[in-house]
Amino acid sequence: MTDASQGEDGPMGGGRGEEPADADETLHLRVDALRADETMQLRLPAPPEPVAPDGGRAERRRSARSAGRERSRGTAATAATAGRVLGQLAPYARRLAPYARRLKPVYPRPGRTGWRRWMPSWRQWIGAVLTSCGLLGAFLVTAYAVTDIPSNLNSYATQQDNVYFWSDGTPMARTGWVQRQAMPLKDIPKDVRWAVLAAENESFYSDPGISAKGITRAVFRTLGQGDTEGGSTITQQYVKNVYLTQNQTVSRKFTEAMISLKLDNRMSKDQILEGYLNTSWFGRGSYGIQRAAQAYYGKDVGELNVSEAAMLASLLKGAGLYDPTLGKANHARAVERWSWILDRMVKIGKLTPRERAEYGSFPEPLKSNPLYNTGAQSDYLVELASQYAKKAGHLTDKQFDLGGYQIYTTFDRKRERALTDAVTKARAKARADTPEAAENGHYGAASAAADGRVLAVYGGPDHRKQGYNESNATTVPAGTAFTPFVYAAGLEHGVHKTRGGPATPVTPDSVYDGDDGVPVTTPEGPYWDRSGKKVAAHNAGRKSYGDITLREALAKSVDTPFMQLGMDAGLDKVRQTAEASGLLPSSMGPQVPALSLGTSTPSAIRMAGGYATFAAGGTHTEPYSVRRITRNGSPIALATPHPRRAVGAKVAEEVTQALTDSFRTAHPEAAAGRAGVSGKAGTTDKDTAAWYVGTADSVSTAIVVYRIDLAESLEPLPLKGLAGTPAHSVPYALWSAATGLG
Repeated sequence: MTDASQGEDGPMGGGRGEEPADADETLHLRVDALRADETMQLRLPAPPEPVAPDGGRAERRRSARSAGRERSRGTAATAATAGRVLGQLAPYARRLAPYARRLKPVYPRPGRTGWRRWMPSWRQWIGAVLTSCGLLGAFLVTAYAVTDIPSNLNSYATQQDNVYFWSDGTPMARTGWVQRQAMPLKDIPKDVRWAVLAAENESFYSDPGISAKGITRAVFRTLGQGDTEGGSTITQQYVKNVYLTQNQTVSRKFTEAMISLKLDNRMSKDQILEGYLNTSWFGRGSYGIQRAAQAYYGKDVGELNVSEAAMLASLLKGAGLYDPTLGKANHARAVERWSWILDRMVKIGKLTPRERAEYGSFPEPLKSNPLYNTGAQSDYLVELASQYAKKAGHLTDKQFDLGGYQIYTTFDRKRERALTDAVTKARAKARADTPEAAENGHYGAASAAADGRVLAVYGGPDHRKQGYNESNATTVPAGTAFTPFVYAAGLEHGVHKTRGGPATPVTPDSVYDGDDGVPVTTPEGPYWDRSGKKVAAHNAGRKSYGDITLREALAKSVDTPFMQLGMDAGLDKVRQTAEASGLLPSSMGPQVPALSLGTSTPSAIRMAGGYATFAAGGTHTEPYSVRRITRNGSPIALATPHPRRAVGAKVAEEVTQALTDSFRTAHPEAAAGRAGVSGKAGTTDKDTAAWYVGTADSVSTAIVVYRIDLAESLEPLPLKGLAGTPAHSVPYALWSAATGLG
């Protein structure tokens, strides 16, 4: 419909034949009495909505026209609102106009002579200053409003290392890219906190999070000399550590200030201080006050005195300049700043003059960081402990890799050193005596307590060169070191002389045929192998012993009785007993007569744990290498193993007694005057492995020596003298050295 003000038929507009107005259309009347740009609007009643015969096209056209009119009305409403605001401000603008005209520079200025003609008036100067302040204020307010605290912390600022401890609580190793362990503020002594505050930001608890003076100085130095100056508050330093990069630019400094202001309003001062103390760099590869205390003084932060804290606080100005162990100049700077910090603490009332007088001597730090990286042998310990920690603590790899965990292991430092030294010497002797065999020689060793604690392992010469742990490898057969499990199965379950008949009890005094080449029998007769041959049992050296009791057979390492005992007790019972004692099902050999003579391939750790079951009175506890885990001081729940019954206490006692006889028979000199020691050697059919497993003082130790050419295959090779002779066995020599009997 045509606008009435533009029609040709007068004010009410519209010639004949025009269509009725739409529901929300408006007639505009031009009123002469009003100004030229004013209109009156009349709202016409809406006619009935017509039915669209064209399938809705008319409706869509009306909707489009309606939307257009809505936009026009919105624009008009906005313009009307703006007009009202300007109308309200107009009287004030008219009052300010004369002053604004005075501020407008007119050059040359009338009524002035000389150089004064070109100088602004004092009013203009004031106007310029006020305008600049207003613009600057508006800019800062806008910048503060649009600056957000980043939702994600720098991953480098939050990543921590994992620290492993010996069983006596001393540090063993650490892993991770950085040395950092976060500590709750409550665990950081107040003297330590105030030493840092006195050195860096004594007004921390009262400032707004930034230092205007420090920022101004830093900006002027950056612009004028191309470098930056300190002066940041602790809040600013914390923001730089965890949210921003270390780039020294004006823009980074400005962003740092804006985030600091917001952070100071959002977080408590204690929270900011805690974050700062846990993320600051102290040198020696350490981040955070806890790691610094350990790196420089070998103690936790809670054990620092105020003098040591002042020395650490001096490092925040630059560890490369203030670490006193790096040179005489560094030492002089460190002493000067240490003294200044203590004096500063007196000045701000955090240290009394009398207390200050007690610290007249500079607290010399350790010469080097005692938190070493993992080494050649400790890598194997870390590998075992980390695997167990993640499993028992229900930690994912991602959680564990973020760090912050303190893993308190079961490893005994003295036993580990003794075991490692013994194997290292044996390796050196083998290279000298049998260089060809020594080239592919491997030595696996482990010691386990009766309660399941793994006390020591030897995993190999260097984990970084050899990627697997020899103490945990299931590679070579156990040989005759397996026979105690067969003996225990017979004593526990009895034997069956007839198929389906009742079990007949077996005792240590039960007699078996100890001759070499004795056929293995079943209740129905001889046992035939798949090739149609009768299976016969053989002793080492093909030696025959005639009728012999089971206890004597175990003591003298007579093998043939145990192959038959395994058949009589049932190979399923043998397997069951061995697994209940700690051997893994995956390492068990085929269920054929040879199973009783050690075709299974247990690791040294599992063999030590199996013999420990007998020492523990028949109860077995799964081997474990971690006794406690904390993260930044908070304990992590562990699914620790519990002892369970494997064999009866009487059976365990009888097996232990037979093993004691075995040790005394083979090594009478070592056994003289020594109680509580038992053990047995183990040999294999093709001389591919030699074992010695035994218990001394309730600690079981297993040693295995074998040969494998890893470049060719995982098939064991003949020892070729690498394990010594029966009279001078290398496994026994290593075992006796590890247990203190050598």
